Amino acid sequence: MLGNLDLSKVLFLDVECVSGKANYGELNDDFKYLWKLKSKSVLRKYNEEITEEEADAAYKDKAGIYAEFGKIVCISVGIIGRNPETKELFVRLKSFASEDESELLQNFSQMVTQYYNNTTTHAFCGHNIREFDMPYICRRLLINQLPLPNSLNIAGKKPWETKHFIDTLELWKFGDYKHYTSLKLLAAVFGFPSPKDDIDGSEVGRVFWEENDLPRIAKYCEKDVLATVQLLLKYMLQPLLTDKQINHV
Repeated sequence: MLGNLDLSKVLFLDVECVSGKANYGELNDDFKYLWKLKSKSVLRKYNEEITEEEADAAYKDKAGIYAEFGKIVCISVGIIGRNPETKELFVRLKSFASEDESELLQNFSQMVTQYYNNTTTHAFCGHNIREFDMPYICRRLLINQLPLPNSLNIAGKKPWETKHFIDTLELWKFGDYKHYTSLKLLAAVFGFPSPKDDIDGSEVGRVFWEENDLPRIAKYCEKDVLATVQLLLKYMLQPLLTDKQINHV
């Protein structure tokens, strides 16, 4: 499926996002109005007026998934190497997590620019990375007025110009573009631990805004990255990594 892919040249990643404000009430009047308009499609009430209560509930549940109304609080990455003595693969997991989104994005971009900016030799891998993670990162970089690394500057590019994005969801579709399969389900299908054994995506906003627990979010995000690594190994008919082959930086 993936030919002679050099796993050491692949950056595995996952993004965790929350709403831009703790709740709908903290938005200024312009953004309240704009979120109400957005809520019509979010709630599928296209021809109805949205109440303040409905807008508030929708904001809490869904605002984080839209780059215009949300923000990134964590980007976790995984890098694969090979032990020179045992020849076994290993993965290093690291998180860029911060309440300061601009700082987080600058640190992530610096790493990408330094090590993963050549699209002919390096690649990025994630589950639904083409539809969500990469567009979200790029949009938030622009909103924060930060430059896009060359490898992420993909606006207007043709599909064959973004082959450095390896999407484990897209690979599983085998051309069936109406089909969606979660990372959790694929973990169960292929027999490795589910990444969702603590919190799930719907709880990230609460953990951030109410519990102020970024380390917990980062741990959850790293589990998603690890699950993506394991899934790609399965796609390549290779053995799963064991606990001793997993390092958290």
